[in-house]
Formats: sequence, C-alpha cells, structure tokens
Amino acid sequence: MEAADLIAGLDEQQRLAAQTLLGPVCLLAGAGTGKTRAITHRIAYGVATGVYAPNRVMALTFTSRAAAELRGRLRALGAGGVSAKTFHAAALSQLSYFWPQTMGGTMPRLLDGKAKVVAHAAETLRLRLDTASLRDLSAEIEWRKVSRLTLEEYAAALGSRKLPQNVTPEQAVDLHRAYEDIKDSRKQLDFEDVLLVTAGMLELEPRVAQQVREQYRFFVVDEYQDVSPLQQDLLDLWLGDRNDVCVVGDASQTIYSFAGASADFLLGFGSRYDDATVLRLEQNYRSARPIVETANELMRGRPGALHLHPVAQTPGPQPRVTDYLSDSAEARAVAESIAAEIRGGALPEQIAVLVRVNVQVAALERALDDLGVSTRLHGAARFFDLREVKQALMMLKGAAVSIVGEPLFKTVSDVLRSLGWTQEAPEQRGAVRDRWESLNALMGLAEQAPKDMTLREFVAELFARQAGQHEPTMSAVTLATLHSAKGLEWESVYIVGLSEGLVPISYAQTFEAVDEERRLLYVGITRARQRLHLSWSHQGQGRGQADRRPSRFVEELRIRSRDEVGSSTA
Repeated sequence: MEAADLIAGLDEQQRLAAQTLLGPVCLLAGAGTGKTRAITHRIAYGVATGVYAPNRVMALTFTSRAAAELRGRLRALGAGGVSAKTFHAAALSQLSYFWPQTMGGTMPRLLDGKAKVVAHAAETLRLRLDTASLRDLSAEIEWRKVSRLTLEEYAAALGSRKLPQNVTPEQAVDLHRAYEDIKDSRKQLDFEDVLLVTAGMLELEPRVAQQVREQYRFFVVDEYQDVSPLQQDLLDLWLGDRNDVCVVGDASQTIYSFAGASADFLLGFGSRYDDATVLRLEQNYRSARPIVETANELMRGRPGALHLHPVAQTPGPQPRVTDYLSDSAEARAVAESIAAEIRGGALPEQIAVLVRVNVQVAALERALDDLGVSTRLHGAARFFDLREVKQALMMLKGAAVSIVGEPLFKTVSDVLRSLGWTQEAPEQRGAVRDRWESLNALMGLAEQAPKDMTLREFVAELFARQAGQHEPTMSAVTLATLHSAKGLEWESVYIVGLSEGLVPISYAQTFEAVDEERRLLYVGITRARQRLHLSWSHQGQGRGQADRRPSRFVEELRIRSRDEVGSSTA
C-alpha cells in the first residue's frame, strides 16, 4: 500500500497523528474516535515512508486480544513485521532470552495463579480464609507489586486499603511475606514478577539494556490510561534516554485503578516531555447523537474528559431510563424488549446486556432463555477452548490429510454433522443449543470462505484464528459486565441494575472510588451505536431486601435533562 493511501481516509487530527512520527506524541482519544485506526495507520505510514524499520517498532497493549487485533490490522496495512504484544508478553520474551546469559540455567517456572500459594501462606500463619478472601488477598499482592511498593511501604498504605474482615493489617503484611518466601523456595515467578525481574535485569545489566534498546527504537502504547507504575518504569527502561514514544488513551475510560492503573501518566505526558505533541481525537464515529450527548453529560467537568462530537447526523432514539418493581420484573422486561428487537429484524449478536457484577446475569439469562433468545456470556470459556470446537478442529485437520478435491462446504458440513450439527437449530435450550451454536459458527466460517479455498487452507485459517483469539461471531445476545465490555460495541445496549449499591457499587466509599464508577458507566454507555436502554429496580430478590434508590448518576442525568428542557421552553 502506498504511503499516501494510508492517510487518505483519516480525519484531520488522525492524519496529523499519523504524520507526526518522531519524538513524544500523546493522542487523547475519546470513545469511538478511531484510535486503533489512527495508531495502526501511523505505524504503517512510518514503515511505508522509511522512517521506521518494522522490526524496530514495538506496539504495546494490555490484553492478548487487543495485541492480536493490532497485529492483524498492521499486517493488512503492509506492516506485518512490527511487534505488537502485551507488556507481559514482551517482558517474558526478553526474560526468557537473557536469563541463561545473566542468571545461568533455565528460567523459573511461572505460576498459573496465586490462589494455591496464597492458601499455603495462610496455612503457615494459621489463618482460616474462604475462597473470596483468598481471591481478594491475591489481588492485594498484585496491587502492591504493580505499584512497586516494598512490604514496609505497603504496610504504611494499608490505611486506605480494604482487606477481608477477618484479616488485620499486620496479618496481611505477614501473608505477603510468607507468599514471597514460599514462591522463592519453589523457584517460581508470578505474573508481576515477570515485569519486576525484567525491569531489574535492565537496570542492573547495561549490556542487556543496550541490546534491547538497539532492537526496539520506536514505541507505541495503546490504552495508556491503564498503565501501572511498574509498567511505566519498564517502558522508561526500554526507552533509555530516547523519546520516540506515542501513547494513546482516554482518562474517562480509566476503570482499573483498583488494579494499580493510573491516568496520571497520560494526563501528565505533556508536562513530562517539554517537546511533546498532544493531539485530541474527539470525532465520534460510533454512536448516534443522543448517546454521545448522554456520555458527554455524564463526564462533564471531570478531569481529562474529552468532549465527543458525533459524526453521524441521524438523530437516533433518545436513551431512556426505566424503573421496575423488582430484579425479576426488570429481567423479564429487558428480555421482552430484546425479543421484540429480534422479531423486528435486529441481529442477536448486535445486542448486549451489561451488568455491574456477574451475579446479575442469572436472572437475565433465564428470562431470555424463556423467550427462546440465545445468549453468550462474554468472558466465559473462549470459543476455541470449547470441547466441541476442539473436537471439530482435530477432525477437520485429519480430514485435510485424506480428503482432496471435494468442495470445502461439503467436507466441513460432513465433519460437523458427525458431531451432531444439523441445518436447523434444535428446539432444546441450554447445553444442547449452546453446542449447536458453536458448531454452527464454524459452519458459518466455511460458508464465508472464498470459493477456491482448500480444506487445508481453511484449517490453517482456523488455527491462526485460535492463536490470535479471533473468534467467530455467534448468533446470540451478549451478556457482559461493564468491565469486560470495554473495547467492544453493539447496535443496541441495555445497562441494567442502575441503582445505588450497584452503580456505584456499595464498597465505593471514597470520592475517587465513586468517580471510577462514573467512568465505568461511561464505558458502558459508549458501547452503544444506535440504541441505549438504562434501567433499575426498586427491590432485589429474596426477603429483607430494602427499597433501592436510583443511581446518583441516573438522577444526575435526569436533573440535567429536565433543567435543559425547562430552560428551552421558558
């Protein structure tokens, strides 16, 4: 692709970003403003113009899915030689390579998770902890390490931390110490150690730092509002005394502060680098005007908030807030509204229901199932990890060896039929229907394949999708938490449970914690393209449930709306 073609379709600010290839660059990019398009075209333009050697560029992000998307887009733009990885994947690659040279022997084994070691540490201290407490204390260990706090510094910070009720601050510190001792005695590293040890290696081994800096000259960091102090330190070590770094983020989408993320690095970028170029991407290409206006209202006056400008001029329906008597009534009404959308021609995969906590999902899943609407829980088992999908892949791989010259559609159809797939969806719901949906998604990929694609090529594409976590679209309504919905979008979005105690969540007691809940709702709102439905219920399930109040954020939007209507008609 020609260099000029790479920037021809960008808007003014995106084009300026793409052409600013050297020095420190900060893109303040609002929801739906095409930030991934901007940074991938910027990298590809740098490669096409010869400013960047592709093997000297490192694009960093925070999830394997996002890294796979970056790699796919860069490959399509002619910049396939660029490395696009998560911070952890980049650090692990370097640590694995340099460990034998610097430490000798093989690298310690990585922990699959902290829970078992934390449980062992608790036993040594004679602490009786349930599963939830072990999970919370594991999260505390992660927060301490990504915040780069020593045990002494962590002890001093415990006044503002929320510990399980049966754990004292002194016991928490002792548990952290016992956890590290057990891990060290077993010669194991956890997820955060990968970053910590890599950073230590770069700090203490000048030869290693020089090699890494010679390999990577230009850095791009996506979702920079999610960077932790530890990740920032590692980025600084990769850069050395250079400043060719482009960061992209949105302070209004900082929703992982509890895990150590800080928007301070994004908002302070211009002060940190005297010669920084700071650009704002505020043209929203995703959502209808009323949705954009609702999002702007919610974040009005918040630190670092961008003011989105809708590109789409079609008005779209006004987002509405509905209250219901109970959670079950809310779930039934939402399910009926979704079923009506689907009867009207809406695709199930273009509809999502977002909740604050996972426990809200069951009632919604049941209500939708009662109406015959298929659902998929985002963040549950990955598509290519499903048993029936693994079976299908192995059988297709075997068929590719023995079957030659047969139409792709017929071969795939025969293999999937042997696993129980049928052309018509089964009437049964639950596991039977879920299995059929998975196999039908594979059939859909075969139907969409080029006519001349061979079975061997199709199987290779499936395994490439598996490696890149590029899952096929399932014909089902998505159920997701607000946190897991980040980075996704749908035509129609229902956000349920917008009452005090859920949004903001009950344990958000400080101003900072409540502000994070506001940003979380903002993320949910900006997932919608055309239709947005907000709702809450007066009572929860079970006895003794007190009457609820609507979320302060909903009340705030209502008050502003009434004020504006009143002023316009006065």
